[in-house]
Amino acid sequence: MPTNKPLSNIKIELTINELNIVLEALAKQPFMDVYKIIEKIHLQANAKSEHTPQKNK
Repeated sequence: MPTNKPLSNIKIELTINELNIVLEALAKQPFMDVYKIIEKIHLQANAKSEHTPQKNK
């Protein structure tokens, strides 16, 4: 029985390699089914990288 309650967000921490595996798996799915999820991942990754200090080489 479906409910109209909003879904809760969860926080998952992945390494960059793990995230790339998830994105590769999503890329094999139909675009219309996954494009919003991929966009959300990219937006969150970009926001995280803006707040992470860069190491000088």
